[in-house]
Amino acid sequence: MYRSDENRIVFPPVCDVQQESEYHRYCPGEERIRISDAVCRGRRRVNFPKCKGCRFNDDEQAGASGPGETGPGPAARVVAPVPVTAPAAATAEPAAARVDRIEEVFRAYDVRGLYPEELNADVAWRIGHATAQFLRSVLRGYDRSLAEKSTVVVGRDMRKSSPELCAALIEGLRTGGSPVVDIGLIDTPQLAFAVNQITCCGGVQVTASHNPARYNGFKFCGLKGRPVSSDTGLTKISRIARNTQRHVGGQLSGLREQDLSAAYKAHVLGFLRPPEGGRGSRRPLRVVVDASNGMAGRWFPIVFGDVDWLDIVRLNFEHNGDFIHDPDPLVRANLSQLIDRMGRSRADFGVCFDGDADRCVFLDHEGRVIDGDVLTALLARRFLAEAPGSVVVYDVRCSRLVAEEIRQAGGIPRRERCGHAFIKKAMADSKAVFGGELSGHYYFRDHFYADSAMIAFAEVAGLVTSSGKPLAELVAPLRRYARSGERNFRNDDHAAALKRLARRYGDARIDRLDGLTVEYDDWWFNVRSSNTEPILRLNLEAATPAMMEDKLAELMPLLGEPLT
Repeated sequence: MYRSDENRIVFPPVCDVQQESEYHRYCPGEERIRISDAVCRGRRRVNFPKCKGCRFNDDEQAGASGPGETGPGPAARVVAPVPVTAPAAATAEPAAARVDRIEEVFRAYDVRGLYPEELNADVAWRIGHATAQFLRSVLRGYDRSLAEKSTVVVGRDMRKSSPELCAALIEGLRTGGSPVVDIGLIDTPQLAFAVNQITCCGGVQVTASHNPARYNGFKFCGLKGRPVSSDTGLTKISRIARNTQRHVGGQLSGLREQDLSAAYKAHVLGFLRPPEGGRGSRRPLRVVVDASNGMAGRWFPIVFGDVDWLDIVRLNFEHNGDFIHDPDPLVRANLSQLIDRMGRSRADFGVCFDGDADRCVFLDHEGRVIDGDVLTALLARRFLAEAPGSVVVYDVRCSRLVAEEIRQAGGIPRRERCGHAFIKKAMADSKAVFGGELSGHYYFRDHFYADSAMIAFAEVAGLVTSSGKPLAELVAPLRRYARSGERNFRNDDHAAALKRLARRYGDARIDRLDGLTVEYDDWWFNVRSSNTEPILRLNLEAATPAMMEDKLAELMPLLGEPLT
């Protein structure tokens, strides 16, 4: 307000008030959130952390400008994205389209994409910055004021793009206010161990798991290794990352490296029972191990290399980012090397790890694959012998034999949705002693309710030596039902297909825990939708092979186009 010559109080015209449409300022990293001149000025007065080096910091620009100079002054330094190999037209793509594309790498349980088209250093930085903000937001009370509580643990796998993506992720985390502990080249299960050993608010592993070499991604966990999925944080991280642009400014949080190899080795070996008789007392247990050129190639020798009663035949232990076969042990073609080497080595059994060694597939001495649910049932008995009355968790695709074996061993079966986030949460909620999935993930109460292929190997090796029986003999009684294996069908209308199935089999026991499960006394099936593709996935089981084939022929026309 001001005074006129007549000493009357006069207010400025309303048009002098800055309208929202006129806001042009923003804080670094918050380009989509426009603020008024007054808010910008107020933040500078209280030394807001992002003001230093900001292009809209009029106070800095006034000090830097010479007499008579005007204008906005120098802009804050923005780190250019890593160049992407693409046609010339793609390089001229508007910024808004590039921002929107970041959402495409976020999946239900992790981040995954092609490098560098979908996932590059720029995207990794933004995801790191967003992850720091999300993980710190979960802290409560006094913890929010302690720097060590805001720490994030970071590891990576052996892919050629992982060092670059890991460095960008760490820079984003540090710019976002989280100190980082870099634990280096690790298998993914070590992250769960690390976040329970180091004071922190969570962790990130740079890995594309079982995907081919051109992919990479990130797996996340929160406090105490709790899973972070789309339902528990990934959606928020995606939203923050979408509204963030890579920038340099402000003070970086701390960074240090830590080697957990000795402690981690001791932790995993705690699950390995030395032989006290049986075949282990007569000769070493010979196992062919296919590391799939992944992280098992580094960590298997570190953990098990000096166990004198294990005779390990190594296959694909080189881990330089090149794969002899895709690091997915669920694909039968990827097991051909292992089967061949087992036959020539006269091995007791074989095991094939995936790229980040969080899951694996076992084969008996005849080269026959042991399905994940069969092994879950076998190991459930072992754990329930030590913890009778405990819960064992398994996913909806698993055979009926799993629940039957758990009950016979005095345990409580708990059926759950597919996916590590759901299994881990169910285990933590019920204090389950063990859990397993058809996909070859095995979860352990004493591994912070997380999955570990290394620990699964230790348990199987111990079981074979303590029993004195071949693995094939141990699982033979568990192969009592006929199975279809997982079959995929292209279908553009999942909801309509599931409704038709529910009507067609309306006289059965039906549940919708994960997709549609239809149960009769002598057969059952589950149909689930893919999270990312127009695909329906069928698993069917029956009392006899003939019935299984009949029911499969009955169902296939209802599901869409069969895929190989």
